[in-house]
Amino acid sequence: MSTAHRPVSNETTEELINYLGKFLTEERRAKIETVLAYRTRYVTVALEDLHTSQNAGAVLRNCDNFGIQDVHIIEQTTSFKVNLNVTRGCQKWLTTHRYTKRQDNTRNCIAVLKAKGYCIVATTPHTEALELSALPTERPIALLFGNELDGLSEIAMAEADRLLKIPMYGFSESFNISVSAALCLQSICDRIHHSTHPWQLTSAEKQTLRLQWYRNSCKNSQQLEASFWKTLGE
Repeated sequence: MSTAHRPVSNETTEELINYLGKFLTEERRAKIETVLAYRTRYVTVALEDLHTSQNAGAVLRNCDNFGIQDVHIIEQTTSFKVNLNVTRGCQKWLTTHRYTKRQDNTRNCIAVLKAKGYCIVATTPHTEALELSALPTERPIALLFGNELDGLSEIAMAEADRLLKIPMYGFSESFNISVSAALCLQSICDRIHHSTHPWQLTSAEKQTLRLQWYRNSCKNSQQLEASFWKTLGE
């Protein structure tokens, strides 16, 4: 959401959504509702020091496609950059949380996730790790992925609640990170969708995103909002 948009109270949010909705097609409004129905914060993804913009962009697209709303970006040694030709604008539908200001960004991110009740799951090819199909889903899950060369840091591995591996049957040691993310998310999301776990967004969360996505979908949304406030005499 653009910081230029005026903050909106809970009472006015629905009015603004209805106003902006007049400038969207019926198909776009229906698409937003369909995506909201499958959006989740029960599963989240944390990315530590990704090196290539292509992989970073591909993981963001995977998150959007599998309904993951929050992506946590750890920049301990490497700045996070995405290839816009790969993302194709998907980042505007996601909520990204960046950890850049502290020396211990990885610990900070994991502490934030644990405080929110997430089970921290570090992905690794290590043989002692739990296989993907056996990962419990009774608790919200935060999947940690490391960089393309070294994987996750020692700190991330030590702070994780569980280690997770994807079964492989070839000579290669690991999957590309975007493939790993896709395989993990497909398996976990399919399981939670067929569970009784509270994986869907709350009504309030949906309403917040609905407004954000209406804004993102409208051309000249800031001018439209200015007109909206005029109709209220403000």
